[in-house]
Amino acid sequence: MKRVVGIGGVFFKARDPAALAEWYRRHLGLELVEGGSCILRQQDDPDPDPEGYSVFAPFAEDTGYFAPSKKPFMVNFRVLDLDAVLAALRSEDIPVDEKIEDSEFGRFGWIMDPEGNRIELWQPPRG
Repeated sequence: MKRVVGIGGVFFKARDPAALAEWYRRHLGLELVEGGSCILRQQDDPDPDPEGYSVFAPFAEDTGYFAPSKKPFMVNFRVLDLDAVLAALRSEDIPVDEKIEDSEFGRFGWIMDPEGNRIELWQPPRG
């Protein structure tokens, strides 16, 4: 079974997420969407399928979204079958968060690596 098939996003804490996002827009040309994140398309097509992008997003410095990790960042990996990947990780005694989130953006699950980094696993919605 394939596990990770790509990077879904990089999320990090910032003192002023809006100002930092604007800096990335102005100096690196990243296009911002509502909320200050940037969608990086995997192809030149202006309307690619939903699986063809990664997100780069600053979060508020006091966000609890990365908890229980104390680290200032979180990586999101794309997976094809979230339930299968989480089941495989549980069988390998990897700490898996029991919460699974279903939304219009797809399905999300979380694990922790041995150094306390929270990792988000994302199964994008199907076309």
